[in-house]
Parts: sequence; C-alpha cells; structure tokens
Amino acid sequence: MSDIGENSITLTRTIDAPAEELFAAWTDPALLEQWQAEAVEFEAFEGGRFRFETVDADDIQTVHVVTGTVAGFEQDRKLVELWHHEGSDASDDSTLIVTFQPLDDERTEISIVEIAESHADPQSRIFSLEAWDEALSAIAELLE
Repeated sequence: MSDIGENSITLTRTIDAPAEELFAAWTDPALLEQWQAEAVEFEAFEGGRFRFETVDADDIQTVHVVTGTVAGFEQDRKLVELWHHEGSDASDDSTLIVTFQPLDDERTEISIVEIAESHADPQSRIFSLEAWDEALSAIAELLE
C-alpha cells in the first residue's frame, strides 16, 4: 500500500453552526436527505449501517448507491465511515473520517479525511476534493 498521503484527501472548513447541529446534519437521515442524497438510511451508532441513493445529474435513470458501516462514533465529535460504491470493485472502497471541533457556541470546524486506494490517482483526488467541497457548501447552506 502506498503512503497514506498519496491515498487521502483532507478538507477543513468552519461552519457557523454548533457542533451538535452539524453532527446531527451528518447522522440524521431526514437532514442528510436535504444536503447529501435523495434517499438515506443511517444508523447513528458504532457498527451501524448506512445507505445513500443519489440520482445521476446527467442521467436521471441512473441511481448511484453507497453502502457502508459506521466504524467509529463519538457523539458530536467524530465519525468514521467505511464506504462502498455498489457496482464498484473493493479497491474503490474508502474510509471517511469526519471530525467536529467546536470553536465556540456557534461555530464548528469540520474536517474530512477520505482515504482510498483510488486516490493514488491525482484525478481521483481532484474529483473527491471537488465533491466534498460541494457537500460542505451544501451542509453550510442548510445550517447557516
């Protein structure tokens, strides 16, 4: 396996929302459906399972499905999720680590680290950085 730096991306952003609200937006299916995917199942506990369904923007007949497991859960502080894109090789699986650091009562620094073998390819890293940047913009818009 390559060095983790070659296989990972990291984004950090400050969002004007308390850590509790930001964490809820990341774990509550009804809130996740407002910014992450059209249909969501999410068991918010360590060992819980999740499923996201997203309609392809270019072909509404195509639905992308991500399934996975919550490998780590620290209420309002940290999530570790193991992601699998249905129809893809296991080599496309990824680990997502999301931390929520309160800066004060109304602002939280959120950090996303995604680790995937596919990120050894620079185009994969760019695609994921852009996708997670859009996701962070969407969650910020929802909460701010």
